[in-house]
Order: sequence, then C-alpha cells, then structure tokens
Amino acid sequence: MEEMEVEKEVAQNSKGDFQAQLEESLKEFNAPQAGQLVEGTVVQITNDYVYVDIGDKSEGLIPVEEFADNLPKEGDKVQALLSGHNSNGPVLSKKKADSKRYLKEIQAAWKDKTPVDGTISKVVKSGYEVNLGIDRAAFLPISQADSEKIEKPESLLGLKSKFYIERLYSDNKLNPVVNRRKYLEEQIDTKRDAFFANTQIGDTVKGTVKSFTSFGAFIDLGGFDGLLHINDMSWGHVARPKDFVKKGQEIELKVIRLDPAEKRINLSLKHFTEDPWIHFEEKYHLNDIVKGKVTKLTEFGAFVELEEGIEGLVHISEFSWTKKVNKPSDMVSVGQEVEAMILGYDIQEGRVSLGFKQATENPWEKISEKYPVGTKVKGKVVKITNVGAFVSLEEGIDGFLHADDISWTKKVKHPGSELAVDQEVEVVVTECDPEAHRIKVGIKQLTDNPWKAFAEEYKPGSTLEGEITSITDFGVFVKAPNGIEGLVNKANLSEEKDVPYEEAVTKYKVGDKVNVYVVDVKVEKEQVAFSVREYKRKQQRDEISQYMSTSNDNDDGAYTLGDMIKSQKND
Repeated sequence: MEEMEVEKEVAQNSKGDFQAQLEESLKEFNAPQAGQLVEGTVVQITNDYVYVDIGDKSEGLIPVEEFADNLPKEGDKVQALLSGHNSNGPVLSKKKADSKRYLKEIQAAWKDKTPVDGTISKVVKSGYEVNLGIDRAAFLPISQADSEKIEKPESLLGLKSKFYIERLYSDNKLNPVVNRRKYLEEQIDTKRDAFFANTQIGDTVKGTVKSFTSFGAFIDLGGFDGLLHINDMSWGHVARPKDFVKKGQEIELKVIRLDPAEKRINLSLKHFTEDPWIHFEEKYHLNDIVKGKVTKLTEFGAFVELEEGIEGLVHISEFSWTKKVNKPSDMVSVGQEVEAMILGYDIQEGRVSLGFKQATENPWEKISEKYPVGTKVKGKVVKITNVGAFVSLEEGIDGFLHADDISWTKKVKHPGSELAVDQEVEVVVTECDPEAHRIKVGIKQLTDNPWKAFAEEYKPGSTLEGEITSITDFGVFVKAPNGIEGLVNKANLSEEKDVPYEEAVTKYKVGDKVNVYVVDVKVEKEQVAFSVREYKRKQQRDEISQYMSTSNDNDDGAYTLGDMIKSQKND
C-alpha cells in the first residue's frame, strides 16, 4: 500500500517536472531576440539606470541619460531595443528603439506627405538645421522656413513647429530636407477659408497691426492678413498710417470687402462712424465763407479740411486777387487755419471747390475809382524786365512802366539802366483796366510832351543845328537843342548821290555839330527825320533866291540864272 502511494507521488512529480520543463522551453522559444523592439515595465530607477522588466530571467538596464528630460516613473511602460544579453541580463537601449521607430515614422511621413515635429536648432549656410529628435537633424532652406521674408535668421532659433519632409536621402544616406513654409501656408489657407465661410461684409473683427506700407497697414487676423487702406482709416485726411494705428496694436475693424478668389480682405476704421457727406448740404451752401485747416500742399493748390471727412481743394488760381502765386507754400502752410468760400461741390465724388480770394474783398472792383487815368502816385520798383518795370502802388497792386514811358527824349534800351529794384519813383496812371487786372503808368507823362513843342517850332522844311549822338549802319542820329533826337537816313547824308554812305560817314564823328533839314515830324510815334543833303540843297536855293532878288533890283534882270551858273563854272 505504501509502495503504491510512493509510486503515485513519483508519477505526479514526474508529470509536474515535465510541465515545468515544457513551459520553460516555450518561454525560451518565445523570448525576444537581439535586434527586436520590446516593451517592458519600469520596476526601479537609480541615479544611473532604469530597470525594466521585459519578462526575461532578469530585468534589463537602460542608462538614465537616454531618457533626456522625460524620465519615467515606476510602473510606466517603455519601449527599448534588445541588443543582446550579458552577465547582468538583457542589454536594452531606449535611444536605439526611438531611432528605429522614428526612422519608420519619418519614412511614413515622407511617403504619406504628413508633417513631423521638429525644432529649429542652428543657423547654417542658406538655411537652418532642424532637430527632428533622437539625434536626427534635417536641413531647412531659408526660403522654406517661413511664409514671409525673414529679416533676421536668428529670430527663428529654438522655434518648435511642424515640417513637411521634402527629401529623405541623398548620397545613399539619410539626409532629410524639410519645408516649414508649405505647412504654414496650408494652415493659413485653412484659417482664411474658415474666415471667408463665417464672415460677412459689415462684421466686426479683431486683428493685430502687423506692418505698414505707404498705402496703409496689414492686419494679422490669425495667421492671414487683411488690408486697412489709408483711405479707410478716417473719413478725414490721413497723411501717415502710423498716426492712426501702431505696430503690434490689437484693434477692432469693420469688414468692408471680401474677395475669396483673390484672397483679399479689406478692413476699415472709419466705417464705425457715419459718412459726413450724408449731411453736407444741411451744413454747407454755395458762397458760404467757411473755416478750415490746410492739410496738404501740391503744385496746383492746397487741400483744406472743413471737418473730419470733408476736405476741399483751393486751386492756385483762387489764392489771390492781385498776386501771381507760383507756389502754394508762398501763401499758406500745412496746419494753418484759413477762411475760404465754397465755390462748388459734388457729393457723389466727395469733392469741394474752395477759394481763398473770394473770402476777401476784390480790390480791382474799385481800382478805377482809386486810380483814374492821370492820377499821380508814388510807388516802389518791385521788378525789372527787358521791356519795362513793375511799380507797386499798394499791397498786391502793381502798375507796369514800359521802357518807352520812362523818357520823352531818351531811347531807353533796358529799364535797368534807369531804374533799380526798391527805388522810389513818381508815376502817372496812363491806363486802368479793372477787367484785365491791368494798370499802366509812366514817368515821362509827368512833364509836358516836348515833341509837341518841337513840332510847333520846327515845321518840315525848317533847319537847325544839332549834335551827332551815334553813328549806325543805317544812318546818323542827331540831337536837337531841346533834346529831341532824330535820324539822318544814310540816303540823306551826302549831297552827291554817287558818293556811298560808307565814304560819306567818314567825315563825321560822335559829338560833331551838324546842320540838318527837318524832313518830317511824327509826334505820336516820337520820330523826326533829318537830312544833311536837303539842308545843303536848301542853302543853295536860298542863295539863288537871294541873288535873284538882288539882281532884279540892280539891272532889270539882264543877268540870268544861266549866266550865274556859267560864272560859277568859270570860277
């Protein structure tokens, strides 16, 4: 009986040993092999190692530094690569497991065109180095680093983002090239599409002032831009966008235009208030005198703001009744408070025409009463030209003094020889034309016209002794005793027709006294014609007449004109 029980116990023990051996064999058969990825449970953490139970005879050890900043806790699951076994048990590496797993992930990302995470870690030639993790670095060309132009490459260092893998291998080595711009543009397009889908014209949106241009400011609406045009900042005049918004400022704006096809969004600040042109005709009327501020000067005039949003133009021709304005800046300056008259307006176009001069009295309306012809007045020479001079009679009223009106007797070739700027002169008004805004004055008219006296004293046919003042190619000028100057035409210089002028004129010089015959006097043109030839002929005629008169008294006229000529020849 006892033997049977012993045999039975032996048999049972034998059966148990067999099962244990079988389980052990199966366990050894299913044990992970070197090079495989395994998952285990953290059972202990020391200063140097993390102990991981992977179901082997003993725990595997992973160096703490392989976890970097993500050190696990006891009980956490971790993956590692089984490199083999040593006397201490399984040899594990989390770093190699991460590398192997991540290589599969970036290969899949490249194949499936999905983004991966990375950190821009270093500026290199033509771009950046991007850390994709587990010591995997990729190259990021600077042209693909952002959706906008990068002013300072260092500004992106340390930036964590997602990247598309453009290229994985080169020279049979793993050398990834990544693209951040493509990812950003996709995100921008997604956000912009959502904006267009959910926003209507007239909606109020929030944005941040991103950058400025000469025509406005770009507003960041959450990764994509809207434009705040300079004309939409205010109903009034805007000289600089920076006067209304500041870079980095968060503001609310009205959406005034949406163009999904062109991806354009126009925003406005001024549309939070009512258009002032709606009530223009309630406040302003034609010929009203209004006050305003000069906001801008151009070559053709000045812009004047009557109120915010209402701006009018004063053309340069409407600046002054009396002055010729060459530059608006000669009359007004930006910021100056002015008065003007409303000359016209167009509400649809938002335009107002203004005049400065109409807001003041027109001095030309009473000029003929103040300066009738014959009025003597003192003034100052303000400008000299080739043909005359302008004499200021009062502020803004100038009279024109022609060179011919400076002297009765002197031929003035250039007014500058007789007058100087700022010189005080007395003149007389010779013409006043209010409609043409013209006044003519003269100096010589202050005295009697000597030409009239000359014409009365020296009729054509009379003679006088004068002084040669100049010799020209066409004749000789001779001044009469009373200052009147006349011309001896070259044809009238020599009494002998066959003597050329060039030879005859050699007998004369400036300053010589010469007797001349008055041929013609034109008072209106202030011209007199003299003749030396006719003077000598007159002398001969007078001699003959005198001789004939004497002969008649002595011998009954027996001595004839022929006898006198014959006698002269014999002499």
